[in-house]
Amino acid sequence: MSMIQAFRFVAVLLVLSPALPLCAQAPIPGSTNPAVSSTTSTPLPAGVQVYEGYRLQNNDNIIITVFQEDDLLTQSRISKNGTINFPLLGTVALEGLTLPQAAEKIRAALDKDYIVGPKVTLTIMEYAKRRVTVLGQVNKPGSIEMPDEGDMDLLSAIAMAEGYTKIADPGKITIRRLVDGKDTILRVNAKRLASDKETRPFILQPNDTISVAESIF
Repeated sequence: MSMIQAFRFVAVLLVLSPALPLCAQAPIPGSTNPAVSSTTSTPLPAGVQVYEGYRLQNNDNIIITVFQEDDLLTQSRISKNGTINFPLLGTVALEGLTLPQAAEKIRAALDKDYIVGPKVTLTIMEYAKRRVTVLGQVNKPGSIEMPDEGDMDLLSAIAMAEGYTKIADPGKITIRRLVDGKDTILRVNAKRLASDKETRPFILQPNDTISVAESIF
């Protein structure tokens, strides 16, 4: 089993300090990727990333333990509003946080008012289903379930939508997503992605909406 597989299946983080890293991060295909461009209501912040490690979302089933504090053992599904109830702390918002961020948030809150130097472990017992939507000129538009383990790239999503129609323009694909709460449109030349081996895959995020344009010719 690879390190990535072990992380996805076990998803355990033991937080010993705020600076503990979890995994390498892949930068967003943006100005450095000739196949991708973007527009947004505000400029994309420097270093925006397509995949930063798994981010918690509503309906994830998690267990949180604190070393030598059995009374704080908590198993909970993240609610629709992105929160859980945790002993001593009450309501804690976790949706959208990576595992290191979520565990550190709980650790810091406990350390501030209740426990000196707590050691927090956050385990994902069951992942919520992750989906993207493919619209426009594909043979089977609709919602596509992402794999629990690993990523899904744009070309794979197109293939799962049974490929392009005869009038599709693979060079004009848009991906709509939220980046830091801002509605963002990424324009992708999937024709170039498919033909240029030097161009890295475009990795999708949950809730992306992919639209394949119609050719004007």
